[in-house]
Amino acid sequence: MKKVERKKHVAFYIGSLHKGGAERVFVNLAEFFLKEGYRVTMVTQYQYPAAEEYVLPTEIKRVLSDLDSKETHNSRIVNFFCRINKLHGIWKREQPDLVLSCIGKNNFMTVVTTMLTKTRPVVSVVGEAKEEYPNKLMHLLANFLFPFASGVILQTERSKDFFSKRVQKKAVILPNSLNPNFIKLRYEGERDKRIVAVGRLDANKNHEMMIRAFAALRDKYPEYTLTIYGEGELRGYLEELAGKLGISERVFLPGVIPDVAAQIEKAALFLLTSYSEGVSNALIEALATGLPVISTDVPSGGTVELMTDGVNGLIIPTGDQQALEKAMDYMLGDPAYAERLGREAAKIQDRLAPERVNRLWQDYFEKIICR
Repeated sequence: MKKVERKKHVAFYIGSLHKGGAERVFVNLAEFFLKEGYRVTMVTQYQYPAAEEYVLPTEIKRVLSDLDSKETHNSRIVNFFCRINKLHGIWKREQPDLVLSCIGKNNFMTVVTTMLTKTRPVVSVVGEAKEEYPNKLMHLLANFLFPFASGVILQTERSKDFFSKRVQKKAVILPNSLNPNFIKLRYEGERDKRIVAVGRLDANKNHEMMIRAFAALRDKYPEYTLTIYGEGELRGYLEELAGKLGISERVFLPGVIPDVAAQIEKAALFLLTSYSEGVSNALIEALATGLPVISTDVPSGGTVELMTDGVNGLIIPTGDQQALEKAMDYMLGDPAYAERLGREAAKIQDRLAPERVNRLWQDYFEKIICR
């Protein structure tokens, strides 16, 4: 009787599948490994209502690691150790060959809870490292625990500088793949007189700066509007700011929409004004769409990993409204130049094509599993 070969088993550990950049990357990777014939398990601490989460294929097992009401104690310390014990039990029960985790404390939990199991932990830093590990204790723990991981994945060369030499030596740089919805021919017709942005309405995204810059140029470019897709706690403030600046009728905040690619592909300009990012998925998607792009040079190096200033977009210092106004004026005042940058930007579709990038992740995982 022919022996059935055991499927390799890959697990993913993340806080939730709430709709966000890191969560989408994990879901995309999970679907890829499932398609390649792996057994796949998704472990999350929390579960949100279905409408607020990304949908997993039914073949991917979902496991919750948070304590339920019967497991919770009055002591935070006791609960902490109970969470460690429960996650450790999940790895022993499910027996994945490898688990990939991301975001802050999740990486610590993965390294600690896979000890004394057959599961190989791989930690990843998908955002700005200084924000994921913001204080001395977190920084110390990262440098202490990461060398015990079987693998460390970073997204930019610049982010290596945050970590110790031991971590740097172990780390590899792997990019995120492009959302397949953005793999398509670039729109080459006449562009709408619309400036667009995509991102959560919070302080870090610094939409205030783009609204103020847009207001400063409103008389020179009276036909243009600004649309910011996303939702967040600063909606009211941004609406009030637009009103105070006298541009309410030209600034739109439509919230989160299902098909952002179709909404932005004909825009004249895309803006990303964040103070910090890892490698921004919104920026990747705007470049892939072939939009003329202006982006801040975020500390992680995420922008310069994707863009070359003056080649496939314009890069400005973070928080510099004057530089943003100058760059916007340059782009809007010379549509032919903006189009050249947009056509060059669209070439990122080849560089970050899902099949190409996912293979890089698969090759890395295979090396770790087969050690």
